[in-house]
Amino acid sequence: MSEPKAPTPTPAGDTYKGWLFKWTNYIKGYQRRWFVLSNGLLSYYRTQAEMGHTCRGTINLATANIAVEDSCNFVISNGGAQTYHLKASSEVERQRWITALELAKAKAVRNQAESDDSGDECPTSPPTSGQGGGARNSEVQSTLRTLGSKVEDLSTCNDLIAKHGSALQRSLSELEGVRLGGDTDGKIRQVTERATLFRITSNAMINACRDFLALAQAHSKRWQKALHSERDQRIRLEETLEQLAKQHNHLERAFRGATVLPLSQSNPALDSKSSGSAKGDASDEDDENEFFDAMEDPAGFITVPADPKYHRRSGSNISGLSAETGIDDQSLCDEQSLGSNPESPQSLEVEPVRKRRTKIPDKPNYSLNLWSIMKNCIGKELSKIPMPVNFNEPISMLQRLSEDLEYYELLDKAAKCQSSLEQLCYVAAFTVSSYSTTVHRTGKPFNPLLGETYELDRLRESGYRSLCEQVSHHPPAAAHHAISERGWTLRQEISLASKFRGKYLSIMPLGSIQCMFEKSNNHYSWKKVTTTVHNIIVGKLWIDQSGEIDVVNHRTGDCCHLKFAPYSYFSRDVARKVTGVVTDKEGKAHYVLSGTWDEKMEFSRVMQSNKGENGTEGKQKTVYQTLKAKELWKKNPLPEGAETMYYFSSLALTLNEFEEGVAPTDSRRRPDQQLMEAGRWDEANAEKQRLEEKQRSVRREREREAQRAANLPEEGAEGVEVAEDGVHQDNYEAMWFERTEDVVTGESMHVYKGGYWEAKDHGNWDMCPDIY
Repeated sequence: MSEPKAPTPTPAGDTYKGWLFKWTNYIKGYQRRWFVLSNGLLSYYRTQAEMGHTCRGTINLATANIAVEDSCNFVISNGGAQTYHLKASSEVERQRWITALELAKAKAVRNQAESDDSGDECPTSPPTSGQGGGARNSEVQSTLRTLGSKVEDLSTCNDLIAKHGSALQRSLSELEGVRLGGDTDGKIRQVTERATLFRITSNAMINACRDFLALAQAHSKRWQKALHSERDQRIRLEETLEQLAKQHNHLERAFRGATVLPLSQSNPALDSKSSGSAKGDASDEDDENEFFDAMEDPAGFITVPADPKYHRRSGSNISGLSAETGIDDQSLCDEQSLGSNPESPQSLEVEPVRKRRTKIPDKPNYSLNLWSIMKNCIGKELSKIPMPVNFNEPISMLQRLSEDLEYYELLDKAAKCQSSLEQLCYVAAFTVSSYSTTVHRTGKPFNPLLGETYELDRLRESGYRSLCEQVSHHPPAAAHHAISERGWTLRQEISLASKFRGKYLSIMPLGSIQCMFEKSNNHYSWKKVTTTVHNIIVGKLWIDQSGEIDVVNHRTGDCCHLKFAPYSYFSRDVARKVTGVVTDKEGKAHYVLSGTWDEKMEFSRVMQSNKGENGTEGKQKTVYQTLKAKELWKKNPLPEGAETMYYFSSLALTLNEFEEGVAPTDSRRRPDQQLMEAGRWDEANAEKQRLEEKQRSVRREREREAQRAANLPEEGAEGVEVAEDGVHQDNYEAMWFERTEDVVTGESMHVYKGGYWEAKDHGNWDMCPDIY
């Protein structure tokens, strides 16, 4: 049966109604819906009978974008949250809807602008400028009346053009049907007269538009200047009110304190210092209430400002407070002294050995059908899916691991801390900072080839150097070792377990990360959280980090429990939120951490803690009384033009920059990666396939050799690894790392065995395999 023909949409005043076909999903396709356009809102219903009780959806045209796809199809979208794919029964009907929608959108935008202007017209001028304000208001009203008259002229000209244009069209149509004869001259004269009227009206419209534009431009700058002046006055008034509120708050607190603590008990030196910073003390309560809030997680905790006595304690009770909180004075790492220490990495001005690059070629805009590749990959391991470079970014996974050192200064600061608990705060901030580079990075790094290495030598510039090596291919695993002249060592072995689930991609890092400090012998370890890439098939890709991390100090038993809250559309919390609590081996809380993994982290000391009320699931929340928060870490801004350079950070832009003397297996020498960075993606895809096939051939040869060795007598089969199911695993022996059991954590992992930097100094790379 044929689809019933949709009736022509009918305008009714400012309302426009009619049937349209709306795209629902791939199963049902386009479905017939009743649409109503009224007051700048486009709503739809399944039937006309639903108009009185059930609206299926509404989109505001004031912020919507209207795009025509073909003769009958068009799209309405308000920026991603709502998108309607619509189809009319004919091109004429589609044009009627487009005209009605454009007119309604223009009217909605105009009404919104007028409402915004009326909201800004509140009297913010000072009382002394009454006469000036009245004169200004009179001038504005006069200008508005003039502009209004010009708009009326434009409207009149528009009506006349429509009228005379229609008449001219009719005359031309009649002229085409007239045969040569006696009335031909009269028809031609009529057409000429109407064409003259149309030309005169058009000229009038052009002149009216020119006058309106000139008048609007003449007054635009004056209005902008007046608007800026009014905004500045409002800002100054708000600042004055804020200062008054703080002074009022300070007076109230001072009055309450005077009734509790006599002045004789306070230290005059501290009192004089606190009086000099009264403004800062007065704002403590506001600042702390702004930073700390109650978490929605029933198993979480609540932080509240500590009692003012902790902020203004005398010299005689500092030791008592330290004893009460379990922290002695010498264990506290003074951030001010850290910042002013001449040995601090921030105060050292080291001339860079070489000028690093700040740009790479822009990312080409190549289109690719993702579904045609991914539909056969559901449920498979990501590392086993053959991907074109279109989904990659021009760095390898080894270089991604090296990016963890973007904020190495946090470990430099941690190495200077006397307190193991505060050192733990900096280490926790370092773990969070490693995710900040991923917020816009939806590209997949290149899978490293077996035996591939990457060195990051920043010894003379930043005091550290690091080395990565792909130590296994099945399963894929990479080992990383970094050492700093400032007293810390970082090592990790990471393998990725990833699954494609249709709508999203989950990446679960396996393995652990360890950080050791030479001065204190503190040994920390932690694991990474799960990374999820959403909207794999439809929509804009976005990345989320979720899970929990325990950063453990194995020497003291201290622990920092970090929680990465997953994104939720219904949550009132800020997106990408991270919270944490630093506790000692007895479980007593000393610091609270809060922030976001893509922006910054802050910490504050816990003065007192107690169990609060039960949450929604019957679990008790812990209430922490804390001091004012201090900043631990803040993300560096992205370089200019980062959106066209894969959203690389300043460090990431330098990772693929070629350096003399690196190993033949270094990622910088990988040809497909270099071709992709240069924008030659077709050549990069061909080179990538060649390298992967070469790696498979080498692996098959290695398996054949292992099989032959396994068939030899027992003494000849040494070093062959065979799984329980009889499948040979990678028996590759890493060049620069060896698997050992860590005596502190008891974990088995690949640890740097030395020799790389010595081989680089001598230029001796004979032991390196030919992987490219």
